[in-house]
Amino acid sequence: MKNVGFLSFGHYQAVPGSQTRTAGDVLLQSIDLAVAAEELGLDGAFFRVHHFARQLASPFPLLAAVGARTSRIEIGTGVIDMRYENPLYMAEDAAAADLISGGRLQLGISRGSPETAIRGYESFGHVPEEGQSDADMARAHTELFRHAIAGAGVVMSDPRMTGQSAPLPIMPQSPGLPDRIWWGSGTRATAEWTAQQGMNLMSSTLLTEDTGVPFDELQLEQIQRYRATWADAGWEREPRISVSRSVIPILDAQDRAYFGERSGEDQIGHLDGGIARFGKSYVGEPDALAEELAADVAVREADSLLLTVPNQLGVDYNARLLGALADHVLPAIGWKPRT
Repeated sequence: MKNVGFLSFGHYQAVPGSQTRTAGDVLLQSIDLAVAAEELGLDGAFFRVHHFARQLASPFPLLAAVGARTSRIEIGTGVIDMRYENPLYMAEDAAAADLISGGRLQLGISRGSPETAIRGYESFGHVPEEGQSDADMARAHTELFRHAIAGAGVVMSDPRMTGQSAPLPIMPQSPGLPDRIWWGSGTRATAEWTAQQGMNLMSSTLLTEDTGVPFDELQLEQIQRYRATWADAGWEREPRISVSRSVIPILDAQDRAYFGERSGEDQIGHLDGGIARFGKSYVGEPDALAEELAADVAVREADSLLLTVPNQLGVDYNARLLGALADHVLPAIGWKPRT
């Protein structure tokens, strides 16, 4: 049975029609939407992280609050830009949020996406070493973070305080968290690297490469390469794989005015100086959406599906949207509500 959650980009702006006019609005409504999603039987509440933008930024206070207000659903990110992170401070925050939620944290991390700031991570105090790229730095931060949450010693104790000289781990520690780290991958090669590292795979609605095949088929190949590499690496546990989709049921004239009536097509564009393929949005009557989503080969292959939500339309609207999907669309991919 698949896991299905929502993914919010956390936009806020004081524009006509927006229900999230301030940062406070989007934070509090994110908590409320997570509570509503749990009541609907969904499996997860995930949040995008962006810096220097009117979007959700520092994820751990929000994740801890969601964990305290819910009891069952997974809570996570999609994704944290590791170029910006102090790995040891992040390890403390992640463990604390995981403990508050009772071990429900699912952290999506990556090198990050295009941003509004020029080398914004440098303003956070993180500058790549000579000969390294920002992507190299993100992977180095990730390695240190993962060692820290696994309990590795990261500094030597002071014998004057402890009576001995021994490696000290970050505190607190949260058992099981190391197995719940996901890497946001935009290419087939990066998916293979992710498997080699023993991280779960998170694949979104865009891939930063294109071979001319439909988006879902290219993403399926990414997933298959990931699984093959995971098997070759000999990891003992079963990996997890998530894909994201924009799925909007048209229930009335208001929905039609917001989103139109028909699903779109894949789009080809340029991102970070290279070609990229963007997956289509699924828009239409619920019965038609059920057929389209069931035919998506990457959705069929993944164990988790993250549904992007138009968060600026407010909690009530998005709860209704998710409820319609739960009732009329998601059963077509083998999903059932949790109790």
